[in-house]
Amino acid sequence: MDEQTRIEAEAAAFRGLVKHLQARTDVQNIDLMNLAGFCRNCLSKWYRAEAELRGASISDAEAREHVYGMPYADYKQQYQTPATEEQKAQFTAGEDGHADTRAGN
Repeated sequence: MDEQTRIEAEAAAFRGLVKHLQARTDVQNIDLMNLAGFCRNCLSKWYRAEAELRGASISDAEAREHVYGMPYADYKQQYQTPATEEQKAQFTAGEDGHADTRAGN
C-alpha cells in the first residue's frame, strides 16, 4: 500500500470509529476505559494533540465536540450515567493499562 492510501485508510478508519462511538451512546466511557484502556475523551485528546503537532490550533472543547458529535456538557447530560463503585474500583485497578494521550504516542 502506498503512503497516501495508508493515510487515507487510517483517516477513514478514525472517522468510522468516531461515528460508531457517537451512535453507541449506551456505552459509557468508564466501561470503555475498563475494557480497552481508552475512551472518547482519550480519542479527543489524541485528535487535539496530533492536530497541534501539525500546526492547527484546537481547544479541548472543540476536540471533544468533534468526537462526541455535540458539546461535551450536552453529551454528559443526555447520556452519561454515574459510575458504580465497582466500575470505579476496576478503573483504578487498571490504570497501568490506560492509554497515553500525549502527542506522538
